This record gives sequence, C-alpha cells and structure tokens, in this order.
Amino acid sequence: MYRSRLDTDLSDITLDYVSSINDDSEIALYDILGSQAHSLMLFQNNIIKKNDAKKILTVLENMKKEKFDSSSGAEDIHELIESLVIKKAGMASGGKMHTARSRNDQVVLDIRMKIRDDINILCNCILDTVESLVSVAKNHQKTIMPLYTHLQQAQAGLFSHYLLAHADALIRDFQRLFDTFQRVNQSPLGAGPVGGTSIPIDRHSTAKMLGFDDVVENSIDATSTRDFVAEYVSMVSILMTNLSKISEDFVIWSTSEFSFIELADEFTSPSSVMPQKKNPDILELTRGKTAEVIGNLTAILSTVKGLASGYGRDLQQIKSSIWSTSKISISALLILKSILLTLKVNEKQMKKVTESSNLIALDIAEKLVQEGIPFRVTHKISGILVHLAHQSKKPISKLTSLDIEKAVTDTTVDPKILSQIISSTTVVNSLKIRKSYGSSGYDEQKRMISDRIQKINDFRILLTERENKINLSLKNLQKQIDVLT
Repeated sequence: MYRSRLDTDLSDITLDYVSSINDDSEIALYDILGSQAHSLMLFQNNIIKKNDAKKILTVLENMKKEKFDSSSGAEDIHELIESLVIKKAGMASGGKMHTARSRNDQVVLDIRMKIRDDINILCNCILDTVESLVSVAKNHQKTIMPLYTHLQQAQAGLFSHYLLAHADALIRDFQRLFDTFQRVNQSPLGAGPVGGTSIPIDRHSTAKMLGFDDVVENSIDATSTRDFVAEYVSMVSILMTNLSKISEDFVIWSTSEFSFIELADEFTSPSSVMPQKKNPDILELTRGKTAEVIGNLTAILSTVKGLASGYGRDLQQIKSSIWSTSKISISALLILKSILLTLKVNEKQMKKVTESSNLIALDIAEKLVQEGIPFRVTHKISGILVHLAHQSKKPISKLTSLDIEKAVTDTTVDPKILSQIISSTTVVNSLKIRKSYGSSGYDEQKRMISDRIQKINDFRILLTERENKINLSLKNLQKQIDVLT
C-alpha cells in the first residue's frame, strides 16, 4: 500500500525480512486508539468531514474485537490497520485517516503507550512483592541468622532484616520506574515523518485524549529518539539484577549444606535421573532471564548509538526487546511473590549456625570500647580470642582464663573485665543491644516494618491516581467516539 513510488512489490522473502507484523500484536490496540484520537482531532479541526470521521471511527471500533492475520502481506500493524479501514470504509473516507501523520510518529506513539502501561503493571507487581517481603519479615523478627560479607559469616542478624534489605532495593526500583513514566508519557503524535506538517492539526488535543501529560515538542526528537526505551529497559535491568540476587541467595540457602530454607514443591523441579533431587530451577531461570534482559538493553543501546538524527528502520528491531523485557520482569515478580509466601524457613538451623560461628567477636570489641579502650586495640584482642577459639575448636564463650589472659597480653586491659564481657555476650544479647539506626537489632525491625508498610500504602495511592488519570482520558475519548458514531 505504501509502495506507490516503486515499480514492484516486495518478494515474499524480502517481505518476511522487513515485516514486524508478528511483533506488532503487542501494540495493535494502541495503534487503534491512536488512530481514533487522530481521526477525531482531524474532524474537530475541520480537516475531515463528520461523515468521513464517523466511517473511520466505526471501523476502528469494530477492529478492537478482531484478531489480525499476520499473513496479510502488510509490512507492519500500521499498514494493516489502515488498509483494513480503507477496505471497509472506502478510499473516499478511509484514505483520509492518515492525513498529517506518518508511521514514524505513529509507531513511537504506540511504543510509548505500551511502555507506560507496562510501567504501571510493573510498579503494581513490585509493590506486591515488597508487601510479601515485609509480610514474611513481620513473622521473622526474632529469627536469628548469620549475615555475610564475601560469603563468609560476618555478624549475627535477623531474617527480617535480610528481607527488609531486599524490600528497600525493590522500593528504589519502584521509584525509578515511577519517575521514568513521566518521561515516557509524552505524546509524539502529529510530529509527522520528521519535520511536522503544514496541515493545522492540534497535537495537544490528541495528547489529552490519550492520557499523555504533554507532547514531545521537537518533531525530530519526537519521531527518532528512543532514549525513553533505553531508560525503561535500563531500569528493568536493575530491577532484574536485584531479583537475581535474591534468587542466588535462595538457591544457596536451599542446599543441604545450608538448609536455611525450603522452597515449595511448585517452585522446584525433579531430576530426570536422580529421584532424590529437588532443584531450584525457577530461581535459576530468574538468574538466566536477568542476563536476557541485560542483553535486551545492550541490543537497544547498540542499535541507537549508530544512527544519524531522524528515523531509521533499524529502530524496528528494538520492539521485540521491549516486549521481552516487560514479559520477563512481570513474570519474575509474580513468581518471587509466590515463592516468598510459601517459603519454609529453618529457624533452628539458622540459629545453630549463627551461634557456632564466633559472630560475637565484634560485640566483644565494642563492649571493650565502652570501657575506654581504643577500637584498634579491642579489635586485636577480639582477633586473638577468635584465633584461640579456632585452634581449640571451641567457641569464645568456652575459652579458659589462661586463654583470656593471653588475649590481653601487652595491653592494659584487665582480664577479669574481658572475662565478664565474654560471659555476658551472646547472639541474643548482641541483637538486643544493636541500636544504630537501620541495624539488625530487635528494636529496629518493628520500626522499619511499620515504615515500609506506610510507604507501600502511599505508593499505591500515587499509582492509582496515575492509572485513573489515563483511564479517565480513554473513557472520555470513547464517549466522544460513541457520540459521533
């Protein structure tokens, strides 16, 4: 339909090579909505007559119920929809639908509408996952576990504190995507192929009809820029790396060597040969799919970095990367939420490992600091205690008086004071006296959980307001179409 300048049609092989029709199913509805808003605007500005607008809008409305044929011979969904409008409404009316519009502003409109919806879905899914993390944390404010650095046991902590750390990371993911929405939700419609149009259209009108906050003003920027796509996929890549991190922890902790947690059967897979196996395949796939999303970001950036200003057909290739990114991340969040809510936590094993690992060493050093001793001195004393405990294969609490005297040799520390500190220092005591803001102490858990619950509620209100604004605009658009048709 668009080949009037050329003598011959594309061969089947070439059409298959250039066609994006299979990828375009994701944006078919958005293309119809955009065409409806554009046609309505053309009528309202006396560019097309009422009868023409009525025929076009009626056909487009009926198309919302249709399933499009990917073997139609069209290069993309835009050509297919327009050709169907012309076929059903007639060339005299249907041929006017594309007035003052190009596929260049049309496709980027559809992509922006798709991404803004995906952002809202993702934001809801993130809040649901954060809510599940906080819910599980609420039930494990007393569950003792070792905290790690370099994958080595570092300090005694609480499982609730671990879960809240990931909740906070996901809250930042929410905030990044929520902010990205503002840059996505700008209408490019009416920018034309690259330089605008001589026809007196109203770009702000169509933007309002479709629920956009504003228009992308510069016509070159509107049609050819894909930085908003790169930003969206970049934000999702960060989200996925956070989900991958949780997945890696749970994969390790579900091993028999750790036995900290057990995954529900529905989120594991058996071996094809070894009947005893319960493999954390679902979590492993989250790690693998994270790599795929990062690959999508690389593909998008690699495409746009080599383009001159103005639209290039290369941009067609990034659509599948967007759809893949959205699908993977939404599914990953839904699955993680379910995993968390069905997780079995081995509290006895976590506490056993924590109490057998001399994790009170830092607490002993800090108690000595409160006696007026320089930290570097107390650090050395605690280090000697750990060394002696390791050599004798017993915990610090079981060291002899002679061992304690060895630890304070060449210092002014009274071994009796050190002995009293050791006898009064336990994992439970350590968590009771851990008072610093945001620490893994008992008292901080309740405050942080309450704070995160409030944040979730506040974010849901903001998200609902944003969704309602778009829905209201589209309802108003539908009302105007209904009146005209």
